[in-house]
Amino acid sequence: MDKLYIKSQIAMRQSEFPTDLKRRDNPLPVGTNKIVTIPGVRRCGKTSRMEVVVNDLLTQGVDRKRILWVSFDDERLVRMKSDELDHIIEAYREMYPDIEMSDVYMFFDEIQLIEGWEYFVMRLYKHYSKNIYISGSNATMLSSELKSALRGWPEEEETLPLSFREYCEFKGVDAEGWLESDLAKIRNAFFDYNNEGGFPEVVLTDNPLQKAKILQGYFDTMLLKDLVEHYNLSNIEVLRYYLKRIMSNLTKPTSIRAIHGDIKSRGLRVSKDNLYDWAGYACDIFMFLRIPNYSKSLQKVESSQPKYYCIDNGLRDAVLLPQANDDGKKLENTVFLQLYRRRTPVDKIYYYQGKGECDFVVQRGTEIAQLIQVTWDMTDEETRKREINGLIEASNATNCDNLLIITADQHDEIITDDGKTIHVIPAWRWLLGK
Repeated sequence: MDKLYIKSQIAMRQSEFPTDLKRRDNPLPVGTNKIVTIPGVRRCGKTSRMEVVVNDLLTQGVDRKRILWVSFDDERLVRMKSDELDHIIEAYREMYPDIEMSDVYMFFDEIQLIEGWEYFVMRLYKHYSKNIYISGSNATMLSSELKSALRGWPEEEETLPLSFREYCEFKGVDAEGWLESDLAKIRNAFFDYNNEGGFPEVVLTDNPLQKAKILQGYFDTMLLKDLVEHYNLSNIEVLRYYLKRIMSNLTKPTSIRAIHGDIKSRGLRVSKDNLYDWAGYACDIFMFLRIPNYSKSLQKVESSQPKYYCIDNGLRDAVLLPQANDDGKKLENTVFLQLYRRRTPVDKIYYYQGKGECDFVVQRGTEIAQLIQVTWDMTDEETRKREINGLIEASNATNCDNLLIITADQHDEIITDDGKTIHVIPAWRWLLGK
């Protein structure tokens, strides 16, 4: 790799700061003496979160020459071999021989594209700087092997598309307002958010056709670059169809065996093992997040059919095109993403399926902390009975009486025949913690 090119990239990035950015709710930590890792789906705002750190450092008087930023999404840098990564440090030291490396803030964007990157970062941490930030679009960048290589030093700051509170901030809606006019704007913002999702670039784009074009581009990049190229996959059209099938099955347990049968019936050839692998890869790149069926038996949990949730409702709509009567599915997806954001290190999220169903079982440590049903509307008596009965069955199975039903815009309190209290709350209130 030509060090002159590396130097030009370092200098170019230094000249671009500070950048004009909207802040996210949770800023990245500074001065922790840990390697800060920022995993997350493509285009969700990982780079922007790191750029905010740079903006703040410059505001505090840090010389921009002390910022070392390298993006491995660069067409030429992505071809680097692991033994060439040291050229980055050599190039920087040649540019600024008087700057102590311990005073340098290092930012490596999409570094997981370089095989063996973790050992390079560990060397930097040991011998040069304690101010290291790394982002990546693949969950395996923080697999057990890499955590072992980094010996417990990473601090993980996983990033998702915008939360509803962040969406309101980006849209200029006062999420803290309590006047009726404020609440009307919040409700309207929620309906938009439930449809278009939270990718920052999409949220800040006004033209609906342009939004769809951007999201279709995201999907194609995930498909071709993050899956096909990264995992050396063939059978692209079968893979595309398979991902769409998982998306269309949103909110339901997904049988890969059944999808395999469907693919075979269409005259297409793919092994069942490949489909299991592909589903895992799609989760690794954060296209999907999955949860198992709740059981007190670990064996049953591991063997259950998972539910797959999509990282963004807008992405799903752009791929499948908006489906009729799909608001409830998208609402459940929105609720899951927020549960995933709010989870603590000891939290686990399941679904419950017995005679009835309960959408979410939230376990905190060894205790079941909450049971949640999600439905767009509860005015229909049959729907109301189904949601309540599913909650009660799950409550009896888990010994949890913290029961919640999240709807599009209904508020209620239900006392069941056996004295249990079920709180019914509009999604927009729950998402904002109101």
